Amino acid sequence: MFQGVLTALVTPMHNDGLDMASFEKCLDRQLAGGVHGVVPCGTTGESATLTMEEQAQLIRQTVATCKGKVKVVAGSGTNSTAETIQLTRQAQELGADAALLITPYYNKPTPEGLFRHFQAVAQAVDLPIILYNVPGRTVTELSLDTVARLAEVPNIVGIKDASANMERISWLRKRCGKEFTLLSGDDATFLPFLSVGGDGVISVSSNLVPEKMAAIWSSWQSGQWQAALTVHEQLLEIHKLLFCETNPIPAKAAMHLMGLCGPEIRLPLVVMSDANEKLLRQALVNLSLPLG
Repeated sequence: MFQGVLTALVTPMHNDGLDMASFEKCLDRQLAGGVHGVVPCGTTGESATLTMEEQAQLIRQTVATCKGKVKVVAGSGTNSTAETIQLTRQAQELGADAALLITPYYNKPTPEGLFRHFQAVAQAVDLPIILYNVPGRTVTELSLDTVARLAEVPNIVGIKDASANMERISWLRKRCGKEFTLLSGDDATFLPFLSVGGDGVISVSSNLVPEKMAAIWSSWQSGQWQAALTVHEQLLEIHKLLFCETNPIPAKAAMHLMGLCGPEIRLPLVVMSDANEKLLRQALVNLSLPLG
């Protein structure tokens, strides 16, 4: 149901609110770039500092532009089960195709707490749920045993895994079965991820290079592995730089350099350092990307 390249969308902003005109242009660019899905209101979209009304606005626009063309997977996870249910119900009502739920952060739930959290959200909606394991941001990791239990919940259909651990992905495929969707949350290991049974990627880099990320997928699918490897290697530098500071600081800086949105980012995040921005600019030039 969910495969290929899904873009973890950056949220363009003004100092006093959202920049919906730039957001619409970014959506159009993603569609033109050949991605297979878009993810508004994820951590790359600064979900932690978006109001519920802003999240609704972003999901509504994404559905209006993209529904029926590509999959719309709305980020709706928080560290509160009740709030996550509320946001996920909102995503369903607004027409999202699925919800992406991050592992609750800061609380540090036990494995049983994690299971009950995701189970409670899944039971509260009629919407496919994709789990999101990113221990580098949340501290807590979804264990193989917990994911295997959750895979038995009817509308929990997959996981975005940002561990970059190919042994873990291999075990997830073996234990959860071929119907359970495995999406990479780490751009630099997208290609290796596919080789051990992965189904796609939820990508930060595709904000900048949607057509190149889509080319890795299409080349892999058609058995043109050398072509996929060539693009993979072309993108290694940008993948690395997009995480040289806290995501989405570099991604938003890159989009600003390309003239796709303004530089505004919400506290407690701040704009990129001058030294790293210089490196990022050169990486964009190396990829022959147009600068604004």
